[in-house]
Amino acid sequence: MATDPLPVSGDSLNQRLAEKGLRFTSQRQHVYEVLLGQRDHPSAEEVFMRAKQSKPEISMATVYNSLDALVKCGVVRQVNVDRGATLYCSNMNEHAHFCCDDCGKVFDVNLKNSPRVPEVDVPGEFEVRTIDIALHGRCTGTCEDCGRREAHA
Repeated sequence: MATDPLPVSGDSLNQRLAEKGLRFTSQRQHVYEVLLGQRDHPSAEEVFMRAKQSKPEISMATVYNSLDALVKCGVVRQVNVDRGATLYCSNMNEHAHFCCDDCGKVFDVNLKNSPRVPEVDVPGEFEVRTIDIALHGRCTGTCEDCGRREAHA
């Protein structure tokens, strides 16, 4: 599993938002804390349901706007797997994602070497800024759903 750098504190989050011309709000802080509280890869709808538990007045639009701001200021990243809903990841270390084809869960996995551009022919007019690596397979024994399924097979 990939390890996370220290999460951004409230003051630091305020600074990161300000650098992008965005305001610090209690809702953005709350959405960020929800993402840090459970280190999985929730969709916006899942973040909304979790945020609503302790902040019942929060709206879906506020969650979407907060997630957008957190992505823009670089404390959360979007994870897009195939054609599914966008997921959100608070692990800002360079890492890959393992996507289970059976249960649909997404897990962080460490990269052995520092990330670099794979040997591909990138035309000179393009500049690679980031690389997203998604591995697909089955998480046998890693999660309860797939581990349980294997035991009954």
